Order: sequence, then C-alpha cells, then structure tokens
Amino acid sequence: MEKRTLGSTGFEVTEIGLGTWNVGPAWGDVSDEEAGEAVRTALDAGVNFLDTAEVYGDGRAERIIGEVLADEDPGERIYVATKAAPDPDGGHSAEGLAESVAGSKDRLGVDALDLVQLHCPDTEAFYDPEVFDALERLKAEGEIRHAGVSVETVEEALKAIEYPVVESVQFIFNPLRQRPNELFFEEAARRDVGLIVRVPLASGLLADAFDDVADLAEGDHRRAAAEEGVDAGVGTKGGETFAGVPFEAGLAAVADLREYVPEDATMAQFALRWILDHDAVSTVIPGSTTPAHVRENVAAADLPPLSHETRGGVRDVYEEHVYEHVHHRW
Repeated sequence: MEKRTLGSTGFEVTEIGLGTWNVGPAWGDVSDEEAGEAVRTALDAGVNFLDTAEVYGDGRAERIIGEVLADEDPGERIYVATKAAPDPDGGHSAEGLAESVAGSKDRLGVDALDLVQLHCPDTEAFYDPEVFDALERLKAEGEIRHAGVSVETVEEALKAIEYPVVESVQFIFNPLRQRPNELFFEEAARRDVGLIVRVPLASGLLADAFDDVADLAEGDHRRAAAEEGVDAGVGTKGGETFAGVPFEAGLAAVADLREYVPEDATMAQFALRWILDHDAVSTVIPGSTTPAHVRENVAAADLPPLSHETRGGVRDVYEEHVYEHVHHRW
C-alpha cells in the first residue's frame, strides 16, 4: 500500500488506516477478541496508522491497541493517533489535557503519544489560544510528539490551522460530504497540515449495507437518525451519523452512485478510492471489526484513480440529492 506524508509531522502513513470508533457502545456489542482481531488484520494487511480516542469504549479501544502492539511485531513503525475528550464544559483546560494524555499513554503503554487530537470540542475552544498553548507545552515536555484536532465543521478546521502547533486535522469527507474540498484543502496544503478523513463510508450508507430502516437494529445510533431525523444522530447536530445526510436522501444518492462503481470494486471501495483521489488527503480511517471488511477497505488503495467523468458524475449526484442538506451546515 502506498504511503503519504502526514503534513509537517513527517509521519509516512498508509493511505488506508483503521478507525476504532465502533469499539464503543454506539455500534453494539464488540468483544475484546473481535476488536483485537480487527487491529491485527489491519496490521497484517499493511496498515501502519491506527486512530482511536480515550472515549472509545471508555478507554477500551486504546487498551486493546496497546495490547496488540505489545504482542505483535509488525516489522515497521506503527503510528497511533488518539484524541483527548473535552472537559464537561465543552472546552479544553490545560489540566484536562494533561490528564487525558496521561491516561492514554498508560492504556497504550507508551512513553509519548504520536499524535493527540482535540476531540471535537465546542467551537469556542478553537478561539481560545490557551488551549493551543497547553498543547505546545505538552509537546515541549515530551508527553506528545505532535498535536492535531478533530473537527465537526470546515470553519473550525480553518480556525484550528492558524495555530502552528496544529499539524493535522481530522474531519468528515466522502462523496456525500464534499465541502472540505474547497478553501480548507487549499489552506491545509499551504500550511503543510496533514488531513485525516473519518466517516468515509457515511455510517454504512456508502458501504451499501442497508436498504431500509428495518435493516438497522434497535439501539443503533443509525436507526435513531433514520427514524427521527439528522439531529437524532451522533455528533454536533447529528453530523456524524450518515455524515449528516438525511437517511432517505442518502439512500437515493447511493442508488444513483451505483452506476459509477467499477465492476471490480464494491461501493465501499469506490467511496474510499474517490477520497484518495484528492491529493490533499493524507489517510482515510474506515472502521470495522470484521476482518473481511478490513481487508476489503485496504484493497481500495490498489484501485486505479477514477476517471474525470466518474468524478463529475459523483458531483452531480451530490448536488442533486444531498448538497442542500449538508454543504453549508458543516
């Protein structure tokens, strides 16, 4: 698998990484064994970038990654990015960040974190220089090697990269959520900021995983968003579940996208390849606890770039079905 440089960190990361959000309760029950096997499968497939957070399974995802890396010898450097949860008030205090970093180091079993990201705090946090001064101190003290942010909106991303300590931004980007490919991509490239794409498959919509709300289990955050509307989903104003796209609009868009999927690719691979066709993207982090899906996702990096006509068709579908719902909201 090809590698790309994660901005000014200098990390050479694989185009496809592994996200571990689905270790948490929002995706149902996932055993330690299943989660660990997903990580091992990714490493065996060549992945060298793992993304996690202290809140995923209340620290369980970090612990499992730490245990796997302690037991495995992947033969190359594996980079682990984690996220520090905001304080109860939605911001980030120096004390809260230090506590988060200490906890993540302990669970991962490392002396310093490769990359710690602010985990989608309230927008006001991005306008507080003290937050980023705290990250600078943690870096100077050797607690973290690099710092970044995970954001909900393009505006937050643009503000965050004004701070020199921010070397990466994690955000949502896929055929159903295209706004980042405008001013933000240009500014990130100009400032040498690495870009990490999450929710690439729009919570399964772009994996063509279901056709009706009845296909979603009770208690699944996706079912709530499908039945009650976008705001019932996960994230600020429901912007994470289905990438913030209304369920029916998303199904209609996927139906129209099917004609553009190459015969030798799945819908999920098509979506991942579309993302990777944007040179500004450093890595994309689909999450799965199913080994077959992990291997399928990794194989997307080997597909040839999509044609200009196909990319135009994807844009047409976006504008017809979802633009009005997501483009100016996030």
